[in-house]
This record gives sequence, C-alpha cells and structure tokens, in this order.
Amino acid sequence: MRRGSNLHALGGFNQTVVFDTIRRAADGLSRVEIAARTGLSAQTVSNVSRRLLNSGIIREAGIQNLGVGKPRTILQLDPSGHFAIGVHIDPAIITYVLLNIDGEVITHRAAHTPSAVNPDAVITTMRASIEALIVSSGVDRSRVLGVGIASPGPVDVDHGIVLDPPLLANWHGVALRRELEKATGFFVLLEKDVTAAAVAEVWKNREHERDDFLFFYYGTGVGAGLVFGGEALRGPTNNAGDVGHIMVDANGPVCRCGRTGCLGDAISPAVIVKVAIARGLVDANFELFDNAAIDACFTRLAHLADAGDATAIGLLDGVAQNLAVAIVTLANLLDLNLIVCGGPYWAAVSSFMTARLPKLINESTALVTTRPVTVITSDIGEDVAAVGAACLVLDTTLTPRSSTLFIS
Repeated sequence: MRRGSNLHALGGFNQTVVFDTIRRAADGLSRVEIAARTGLSAQTVSNVSRRLLNSGIIREAGIQNLGVGKPRTILQLDPSGHFAIGVHIDPAIITYVLLNIDGEVITHRAAHTPSAVNPDAVITTMRASIEALIVSSGVDRSRVLGVGIASPGPVDVDHGIVLDPPLLANWHGVALRRELEKATGFFVLLEKDVTAAAVAEVWKNREHERDDFLFFYYGTGVGAGLVFGGEALRGPTNNAGDVGHIMVDANGPVCRCGRTGCLGDAISPAVIVKVAIARGLVDANFELFDNAAIDACFTRLAHLADAGDATAIGLLDGVAQNLAVAIVTLANLLDLNLIVCGGPYWAAVSSFMTARLPKLINESTALVTTRPVTVITSDIGEDVAAVGAACLVLDTTLTPRSSTLFIS
C-alpha cells in the first residue's frame, strides 16, 4: 500500500493516493479506513475526498453503521466519472476502445489499416473513428480524459514520435501525438505497445499480486512489458522490452540482425505458418500471403494441435521450447516469477502453451530463481494493447507515482 504525505505541496500526489486506495477496494471505504490505509491525516482525507466527489471521480455509496460512534459514509469509484480512449496501431488492423475509469470497455471498434504506408491517411481514419466511438457510446465528450496510442517500437515517448517500426513502411519519424492532438483536440499519449499491455494488467487488477511481472506479447512481432512495484519499467528511452533478438536456438536460421536463432524469427507466426504450409498442415496461396491469411492459417494450426494432430503438436512444441528458453533467461535476469501472456496470436495457442511452458521453464537446468515461475494468460483478450493505451491515460492521470515527489 502506497503511503501519503501531509505536506501541503504534495496535495496532487495525495489526491492520487486516495483515489488509488478507493479504486482498489471493490466495496468502497470510509474516510477513516482511507486514513488508516494511507497514513494521511483525517483532515487531509476529508479535503481530498471532497475534491474527488466534486469532480465526479468518486461517489458516496451508502452509510456504514458499526454500532459505535458516528455512522461512516462509504466512498466508491464512480465508473461514469471519466473515460479514456485507447488505440492500437497494427500493420493490418487498428483497434479502438473506450474505457470507463474502472477499466471496463464501454465500446470497441476495429478497422483495417487504410494504407499503412501512408501515415496521413491513417491519422485521418483515426480521427474519424475516435469521433464515431464517442458518438456511438453516448459518453459526454468533456468527460474523456484523453487518447492513448499503442504503437510498435521504437518510439520517442517524450516527443510523441513513431521512430522506425519494422513492419510499418514510411513510418519513420512520424509525429503521431502532435498530429492526433491537432486532429481530435484531445490530450494524447504515445506508448510502446508491449508497455501499454503491461499497464493494462496493472490497472485492471486491483489486488497487488500483479505488482511484479513480465508481460509476454505475442503478435506480429514479440515483446516484453516489465512491471516492478506496480509501475511499468520503460527504460531511459522508454523502449524497454525488445526481446526479439534473444538467442534461443543455436542451430536456428540466421536472423536479419546477423545472429543465429533469434526468438523473434523462431516463434514468428508468419514463419511458423510457412513451415506448417511446407509440411502440408494448412493450405495457403503464397501470392495472397497477407496478415489475414497468416491469422487464419495460424488459428487452423492451433486447432489441429488441440485436436491431437502429431505434426501440428510437434511444430508448436518447438515454439514452446524456444519461448521457454527466452523466459528462463528473462526470469533469471529480472528475478521475476510471474509471466502474463497475451496479444493477438496468443489466444489461439494459450491452452497449448500454458499446459507446457511451466514444466519446460521450471525443469530447465538454467533456471536459478528461488521461486517457481508461473505462466498465465491475460484475461483482457486480444485487444490488450488498445485497452492498455486507454489505461495509460487513466494511469498517467490518476495513479500515484513516487517520481512526482522529486524536485526537477
């Protein structure tokens, strides 16, 4: 539990401490309980609560009568108080979600990227889709805190620039945050997609069992979101989590980086599907081998493995073994024992992987952590990066951070 401070100058931090404490209590808390949990004075809690009530972020939810002393008013999160929009940019599909302050998805849209090679066309489509999302939801536009964008890395978070995503041609130095702020009038944040996914897990899980974990993202590419002490670890340039070039197979193919057996190539859905086609597991026309075809073939492969097809099982066993090697490396390096997995391609293979990975990881002779490693599937779903982008706005606005206490 984060502790507060009674110094007047730290009122903004204290406000987020009180809000976060109420948010994590599903049944609500009285002011006395909030003071006890945060270490703030009764007067500070009373003043902060009044501001949160006036802003519509929390609400009074009945009276608690303990039989002794004055009855206590219960304070709860008001889910309709504020909202946030999340956008996940993918080379094939752009996903949009509108979340309430409790992290619940109010409405959702997904559309094929109009022309990934033309950033201006994508931004125009994003503006129209964001406006349509608000209109269809019936939400008061003034209660939308902002828009979060989850983009493939690398990104310049400080300046809101997409630098050089490997699968988005012509997206070199695109000032996405500035352009979307101009187009929509909203406050906009840009984040690397794997970090956004990790933020979603932190925001959506009120208890503290998700304070330290690694989020493994399995999409067109792979990545890792890192969380320590309930906060996402971004690194000095906000691009932490690129794990695609961890070597997992000494006898694997040569990667474009020049090394052998890199994780990104070893478990890439496109590469796995090509092997499946070569082995006669699925049918596909290489001339029409786009993202939709990869998705359909990968899903078919997963279904075959779940149905007991030996060839499909053997192929996905190789994926599990390579992924286990990478997770062991990361678990040792970071001293983490919880791995949360998600992303567009994880859903199809989640049951297969979660049945195999714990054994492969925990029986590895290379594992040196003092606790067994647990592997679970995110319950947020395929839209975890878009949900995370919206949670990023909520998190940035409403979550207490120790860094805000430092004098610049």
